[in-house]
Amino acid sequence: MLAADFLQDEGFTVLEAATAEEALPILESRSDIGVLFTDVNMPGKMDGLTLAAHVAEHWPHIRLVVTSGRQGLTNEELPDDGQFVEKPYRQCQLVDAIALAA
Repeated sequence: MLAADFLQDEGFTVLEAATAEEALPILESRSDIGVLFTDVNMPGKMDGLTLAAHVAEHWPHIRLVVTSGRQGLTNEELPDDGQFVEKPYRQCQLVDAIALAA
């Protein structure tokens, strides 16, 4: 089950974007987004850390949850007090991180 699917099953409203370039117009057009969940390694010109930094700068009210299976990070290395959830994660770990951020 994909992260978006089980987050929806847990009652979260989920908007999906395959790349940061797809995410930015969504972020620009909506004021009701409270949490951004992104992978460090994503397709496109902008990686997840760059996207997270951009979001922290332009939309400081949006909380950040970042994941990666290749790159270990600490919460302190993320912008805006973001949370890092290492892959592979259990569904409950991600749900807890999103709920805590929200």
